[in-house]
Amino acid sequence: MSANHRSQKGPDTQTHETCGSKAMGFEVAHDLPAGARYTQRAAAGRIAHWLQAHGVDLAWLDVLPTELGWHFRLTDAAWHQLTPDFDTLALKARLGKQRWTQELEIVLAMLASPLHQVFPSFDELCALVDVRKNICQAGAATTLAFATESAERPTQFWTYTEETGFTLKPGAQLIEALVMATQPAVSGELFSFSCYRATEYVLLLGMAQTLRTFNPEMLRALQHTWQVKAIASGRFHDTFLTEVGSLEQPLPKHYYVPGDRVWFRNPDEASADVVGFEGSWVVYLGKGKFTDFWRPASVYTMEDKCLEIYFWRHAIAHQDSGEAYIDENLVWASMAKLADGSKENEVQRQQILDRMKRYRDGRGLYADGGCIDATREHPRWLCPGTSTVTLPGIRTTAPPAGQGTDTARTQAQPEARLNPASALPA
Repeated sequence: MSANHRSQKGPDTQTHETCGSKAMGFEVAHDLPAGARYTQRAAAGRIAHWLQAHGVDLAWLDVLPTELGWHFRLTDAAWHQLTPDFDTLALKARLGKQRWTQELEIVLAMLASPLHQVFPSFDELCALVDVRKNICQAGAATTLAFATESAERPTQFWTYTEETGFTLKPGAQLIEALVMATQPAVSGELFSFSCYRATEYVLLLGMAQTLRTFNPEMLRALQHTWQVKAIASGRFHDTFLTEVGSLEQPLPKHYYVPGDRVWFRNPDEASADVVGFEGSWVVYLGKGKFTDFWRPASVYTMEDKCLEIYFWRHAIAHQDSGEAYIDENLVWASMAKLADGSKENEVQRQQILDRMKRYRDGRGLYADGGCIDATREHPRWLCPGTSTVTLPGIRTTAPPAGQGTDTARTQAQPEARLNPASALPA
């Protein structure tokens, strides 16, 4: 469920041609000016063994020298074994007896990337893995009450004005305030959000937790920013996030990295006109699961999300005032009926999924498209000297030129009111 946003921006990752049927993985630039061959090789070894420490079998790695540094990707054999056709949703199951960790799934999905991503330093690679892990943990712990025209925050941490949005009260710490607003297992209370704003808080919390280790100065600036004025909606996207893929060059439908922010579009025009049901913003948690912010201890599979959005069209109801809403009890009843095991309902279920798993149409179009987006979003660089996040009082580098993205979504949500060595080249 969501109000949604898209704006013109340039990603801070370098994305080149898609790889067709091979993993492109990622490149890590040398931290220091190019030196003797043995020092460059030592840098590659450092990264390879860091990957190994996260559970990556060195036999899975192709490691190639580049002009800037070293290029890491899955071998063709490992790609076919672990992420065939760039499908990362079943990555955990394909690991077999290999011990799964969040970090292992993150780095394997990045090594399987269909786009070439360039990290300006080893620290930025480490930070991105860390922030993705933190985002997943925050997303899994988040439960909220859905609302489109009002919002609540714990009043001991937050205050609200029309001009500033929700800001921190004096003495409130950003990380604690975000946890208390989104995690009822900690706060003991449930607060209302739209799903778009919910993803902002989850991503912001993950970034703040990573900055505590990787860039404390930026964390202090982030704290100060939220004491003055919240960064939300389009400004949040443009300040903190990189978007990869486009309608012209879409990411593979089953390619997700844990920690991605993902949009599922509602392809039905009538139900998409209901406020808050234009689509659904979620975070990919790994293991084939996406966040469900509205039901405790609940997650979505891709199939769950596609079916839920499909049945919105059959659940339009009206309040006494005439205002339309979606009766979610009808949605869940329809989904449960399809899961009864009968052959007839299984055929219908597959027909719905075949339709909904198409790429979405462009802005304003409701034709033959489904609900799958062409793009994914993740945090920008965060480390000192290479960060591409611009905050008051923080000097950053400019983001390198990259592939643009479409502007298919518009933000309609009003501001809420408080109511092995062998793997290395010779």
